[in-house]
Amino acid sequence: MALPSARSTLWSVSLLMVLFAAAVRSNIIFDDDPLQPVTTDKTVSVGGTVTLTCTVPESDNSSLQWSNTAQQTLYFGEKRALRDNRIQLHRSTPTELSITIAEVQLSDEGEYTCSIFTMPVRTARATVTVLGVPGEPQILGFENAVPEGGKVTLTCTSTGSKPPAKLHWYRGDNELEGHSNVVETVPDDPTYNVSSELTLEVSRSDDKALITCAVDHPSLAPGDKRSERALRVLYSPDVRITPESNLPREGEKFYLQCVGNGNPEPTSYRWEKKDGELPPLAKADGAFLRFEMLNKSDNGVYLCEANNGIGHNLGEYTLLVQDAADNIADPTAMSTSSGVDHAVIGGVVAVIVFILLCLLIVLGRYLIRHKGTYLTHEAKGSDDAPDADTAIINAEGGHSGAEDKKEYFI
Repeated sequence: MALPSARSTLWSVSLLMVLFAAAVRSNIIFDDDPLQPVTTDKTVSVGGTVTLTCTVPESDNSSLQWSNTAQQTLYFGEKRALRDNRIQLHRSTPTELSITIAEVQLSDEGEYTCSIFTMPVRTARATVTVLGVPGEPQILGFENAVPEGGKVTLTCTSTGSKPPAKLHWYRGDNELEGHSNVVETVPDDPTYNVSSELTLEVSRSDDKALITCAVDHPSLAPGDKRSERALRVLYSPDVRITPESNLPREGEKFYLQCVGNGNPEPTSYRWEKKDGELPPLAKADGAFLRFEMLNKSDNGVYLCEANNGIGHNLGEYTLLVQDAADNIADPTAMSTSSGVDHAVIGGVVAVIVFILLCLLIVLGRYLIRHKGTYLTHEAKGSDDAPDADTAIINAEGGHSGAEDKKEYFI
């Protein structure tokens, strides 16, 4: 068998070295290499802290080293090599070297290298991605109130995000569809400014509605940064007339009030009576129509027109004057009063019946007692009486007669 030529052997060795170098550069290693360092990529927001860890499965007492994106040595084992107080040693063992970078800046983004000085030198790389935190969203377009039925265009902007942030619009809890985000790069800065527009056709129900612009970005938790503003919608007033009482009576004072709910509030009111003029004793006083003394002739339909400069509307009320003699009480009050009267009458009757029963008992005892006395006297008188008349006389006054019959001896 022919031996391989020197040229083919050299070519094979060169190919293996290229493949090994590519594997090292791509952090691809063979599982059976116990000295190959291992790292992981990291993502951190501006101002945060990132921990870079480099480990080897086994130790041969060779030192581990971390280098920054400019290939400047940061730590060689436990020894600090670069004077940057933001970078601190986190842990150093024969199989691990961990460092922390505090107050991370956008310039800290890049590829960091971990090396172990064996023969040959083995390396691993970790990519640090720094997120630019977007600023608080600012909403423009609320400066002026919008008339009912008109359109308003709102603009939301946020600066300093990396990668570009996304903006979302909400009315209450309902998401609204805005225009696509507009992204602008910042000169000499890896961050972006974003903006979004929202166009709304407003109605009176949109007055004081909260419109929210929220920022969506990997560096933020949902709802972390949002701004909200209230819409101001101008609309004509809704008008209604409220009476002082639902039972206006002839001869009494009375007034009607015109209530206009609009934005802005009504500034002028006009009163009139349908199919006629206002009564002589009725005086219009802004939102009030006052009657000094009601009369049956005041009956009719009254109209109030309220105007707030945006528009005007009418409200109406039908006045029915009650007779002065009518005294319609509250049914509830009548029922309550009637119940109280019945209770009082029932109590009085019960007391009278009790007294009558007591009198009957006393009278019965009295009659029984006197009947017994009569029988006793009758018996005493009949013992010595020769006849019936004498017996009766003796029973009634026998005792006194006996007293008369007494003789006294001296």
